[in-house]
Amino acid sequence: MTALPHLFAPITLRNLTIRNRILSTGHDTTLPTAFVPNDALVAYHRARAAGGAGLIVMQVAGVHETARYTAHLLMATSDDCIPGYARVAGAVHEHGCALFAQLFHPGREIMESQDGTAPVAYAPSAVPNERFHVMPRAMPAAMIAEVIAGYAAAAHRLERAGLDGVEVVASHGYLPAQFLNPRVNLRSDAWGGDDVARRRFLDQVLAAIRAATGPDFVVGLRISGDEKDADGLSAEEVMATLVAFDGRFDYYNVTAGTSAGIGSAINIAPPMAVAHGHLAPLSASIRARVTTPVFVAGRINQPQDAERILASGAADMVGMTRALICDPDMPAKAREGRLDDIRACIACNQACIGHFHMGYPISCIQHPETGRELTYGTPAPTPAPRRILIAGGGPAGMKAAAMAAARGHHAILCEAGRQLGGQALLAQMLPTRAEFGGIITNLAREMTLAGVEVRTSTRVTRDLITSIAPDAVVIATGAGPRAPQIEGAQTGHVVNPWQVLRNEVNVGGSVLIADWSLDWIGMGLAEKLARAGCRVRLAVDGYMAGQRIHQYVRDLWIGTLHDLGVEVIPYARLYGIDGQTVYCQHATSGAPMLFDDVDTLITSLGHHSICDLDDTVADLGLECHVIGDALTPRTAEEAVFEGLKVGAVI
Repeated sequence: MTALPHLFAPITLRNLTIRNRILSTGHDTTLPTAFVPNDALVAYHRARAAGGAGLIVMQVAGVHETARYTAHLLMATSDDCIPGYARVAGAVHEHGCALFAQLFHPGREIMESQDGTAPVAYAPSAVPNERFHVMPRAMPAAMIAEVIAGYAAAAHRLERAGLDGVEVVASHGYLPAQFLNPRVNLRSDAWGGDDVARRRFLDQVLAAIRAATGPDFVVGLRISGDEKDADGLSAEEVMATLVAFDGRFDYYNVTAGTSAGIGSAINIAPPMAVAHGHLAPLSASIRARVTTPVFVAGRINQPQDAERILASGAADMVGMTRALICDPDMPAKAREGRLDDIRACIACNQACIGHFHMGYPISCIQHPETGRELTYGTPAPTPAPRRILIAGGGPAGMKAAAMAAARGHHAILCEAGRQLGGQALLAQMLPTRAEFGGIITNLAREMTLAGVEVRTSTRVTRDLITSIAPDAVVIATGAGPRAPQIEGAQTGHVVNPWQVLRNEVNVGGSVLIADWSLDWIGMGLAEKLARAGCRVRLAVDGYMAGQRIHQYVRDLWIGTLHDLGVEVIPYARLYGIDGQTVYCQHATSGAPMLFDDVDTLITSLGHHSICDLDDTVADLGLECHVIGDALTPRTAEEAVFEGLKVGAVI
């Protein structure tokens, strides 16, 4: 057992006792189909309940037809939802975990329609947002009454389904927050004009829910303690509202930011550049002013950090959502003192909220079993253990080895270098990306626990394969920097990102980065060199820097590059170099683009596969699997997932 007394102390809301202070906050999973809970969602929440979470808050449930802000949310507008919710409740309660659901209306924050046409969004007033560029229609008074009734009816259905409570979503600039905001709510009727009138919507929503549910049913409020936006609710405005409602909600679940602004939306799922537990001071300031229990979330990915926040009095419960996405068993491991066994979230945002924004089911680059519990939740022990040789110790090979060994095979992983990790060793060298190295630590621990035999500084050759005599070979030898022919390269100083990160070259004072990859590499190098005092031009072969990475990571980074004076040039296709002049073509018009006074041209032009073993393995007549970048260069997400897949079937 570990000394985390605050984290594992129970907490009681009304007559509901929750076994610990670990909360999975409401988050979209893109798992539901037909707007109701399904088998995949049941399995997803069951895994986190079984892993020891104290409270799970399910993703948003629409309370009115105008609340359909995506094509894959849940709706609680008819009794059709009750059986699915009941199945989730049964699965979660079976493992001693409490279950709430979020009640939701986005107001003007509509992301997509149901049929591809631009939807009509309804808000307190016709005030547009910055992020989705939606011009809403002011809600008629009759619709306001319908929506309030919808909250109550939805809560009643969820109570009938067996849930323990609901959470009214007033966070991130959604409808209740729009009513509270004097810059968004311009009404002069009973629903606007002064603070009392602007709070009337939330007041009546709460009263209607209380009237429709029993005395033990918990009703909480999710709210941004500071929307961190020029037109958003300020910390002072939110504080005044929470003081006014003190004692009426059963808890306040504090977050930050608003969906309405490009920069402020980053706070919905802050990337790894944001400090751990960064909202604890905000929740502490609220908790000092109210008697209502206060929950907080925001980059709390380790139980030790959660314990410190609770012990300091900053909150009564901690949201550890991405931590539970990455490791559903984190609570149980923490309780048992197995802190080194916890697979810590690195806040890459790639497969969790990144999948949501692309319309794909939730997962995790480190734990691709997430969201795929029905397929990979319980690895099947092999009926016939075999000797498996894995060539390459990057993320793909490490996951394949760990899964194969966990199933009972004798897995031997050979890495040519002195360290495991592959390209993750380079990724962690980029500014604000050091945490990415956690993927190496976590996968290495998985291998240790599974009993993988690891040999570093060991290149796989024909002779080695013959000596090991494996039954199957997994080729995960990765990739190297792509170096296409560049006209005039011999006349200038042309280097690749790997050379820069390894300090193998002197880049000079003026740098142009030719960025075909449109990922972390170009932006990270631009920040690194700008902070070192270089003049940096980032010429991207696309319409924006970071085009291929998650928007919150990209948007935060673009702001950083702007503040550092990095010049970003879009639509710039590299053509050639002549001394200190770099030539590009405009990607759409073909017009020349010239850049003078370039000391160093850094070519971030992608990678090429390193896979020279497949013919050897074929000649030896062995079963062969090629995965990760050795198959074709992509990202760590595909590498780890392919490692899982081959390890699960080999």
